[in-house]
Amino acid sequence: MNRAIRHVWVAAVALFAVLLLALTFIMFFQQRSLAANAWNTRALYEQFGRDRGSILAGGEEVAYSVPADGDYAYQREYRDGEAYAPLTGYFSPIYGSTGLESAMGEQLSGESDSQFYDRVMATLSGNQPTGASVEMTVDPQLQELAASLLEGRNGSIVALEPSTGRILAMASSPSFDPNEMSSRDSAGVIETAQRLNGDPNQPLVNRAIGGDLYSPASTFKIVDTVAALESGEYDTDTVIPNPQDLELPNTNIPLPNYVGGPCASRTEADLEFALNNSCNTPFAQIAMDLGQDRIRETAENFGYGQDLSIPLNVSHSTFPTDLDDASLAMSAIGQYDVRSTPLQVAMISSAIANDGVLMRPNLIEEVRSSDLSVIDSFQAEQMQRSTSSDVAGTVKDLMVSAVDNGIASGAQVPGYSVAGKTGTAEVGTAGSTDSWFTGFAPADDPQVAIAVVYEDVEPGAASLATPSAQQMMEAVLNG
Repeated sequence: MNRAIRHVWVAAVALFAVLLLALTFIMFFQQRSLAANAWNTRALYEQFGRDRGSILAGGEEVAYSVPADGDYAYQREYRDGEAYAPLTGYFSPIYGSTGLESAMGEQLSGESDSQFYDRVMATLSGNQPTGASVEMTVDPQLQELAASLLEGRNGSIVALEPSTGRILAMASSPSFDPNEMSSRDSAGVIETAQRLNGDPNQPLVNRAIGGDLYSPASTFKIVDTVAALESGEYDTDTVIPNPQDLELPNTNIPLPNYVGGPCASRTEADLEFALNNSCNTPFAQIAMDLGQDRIRETAENFGYGQDLSIPLNVSHSTFPTDLDDASLAMSAIGQYDVRSTPLQVAMISSAIANDGVLMRPNLIEEVRSSDLSVIDSFQAEQMQRSTSSDVAGTVKDLMVSAVDNGIASGAQVPGYSVAGKTGTAEVGTAGSTDSWFTGFAPADDPQVAIAVVYEDVEPGAASLATPSAQQMMEAVLNG
């Protein structure tokens, strides 16, 4: 009998120990992930019972909490919601949070480690803890201009400060009204979510950093130019074959230059003429000569394939592997399986503008506690050296020539020197194209680097992105 009791006692102690260990693990190691889980309604009730911090742009609130009736003490509201929704995201009692509402959720709710003292003091004083405010780096005038330039079309505009990596604007279209997702009308929120998720234009996707990504088209020729100059096999005087049609190895499909364009006027070209007029065949030949590894490595030096958080998660831009020469030739002009975010394209121009140094893009200027003390502030950080200062300077001059003398002339800003590159990506089989521009200004003291893409433009509007970029740069230079 005593032996049986002993066994039961040992089993009970063992079960108690297992239970204690499980509870300890959950409380100390899984607490954060469980609290952040979008399905944790208890956490949502707790968070909507707090005065959540604001998200600001230029010192003005664009997302903030207001007192509310009902189950939750506060409701989230958004000013100029559609312009900022790709950045702020939404904070919904039904669907949780997205965008900065999610990425900066701990700071906004007051739950970050750096706000521990504030929570303790609030508890001791009997007050409800309040969240920190998050100031974005975006310039409100630029953000709203970018959103207006995209109105009615699918696409994205990104503007960076080359010397620091500050994101001055990041717009995506179509967008959505986050107020509809934070409403207290549960049926209305569910209906809105179903409509937005079912929309083939994907308004919930921030096209600047995610989604299906884009073929960067001829903007990728900047990478080719860097690779050519770095190789030592090419310089600005090198004569490159420029046939109207380049026969691709092991295929019956030639790679053409644009029919009727300036490229048809020469059977040979130097880098300046090729970049000015965006000739396909010289850059395809350069890539096949240098090989895929050199082109891929150069792309990676500008950020392709690398993890990036701004703190929104950024999808990897990719350059394909295991290419034959024909596929490499197509990849060199930003087609085939090359995929890029508009942010990545802006990063390429930004690195060239900054003497070959790529600064890490960032969307957060400052985080302040409820008593306005600074919890965290922006620090410019070098992401990597993309190319040498000499090569960057040469590419800068070539991009200036593309605006002064080439097909990117629509980007000219009176009184300033502008560097730029256009691109036209063939998409689908119906002849539709994506229109690109990337560049920076002023070329001699860059203040802004731009990437603009418009989706599915008509053949006659292939240069649609260039005037929008011109307006964005002009707003910075004359603002």
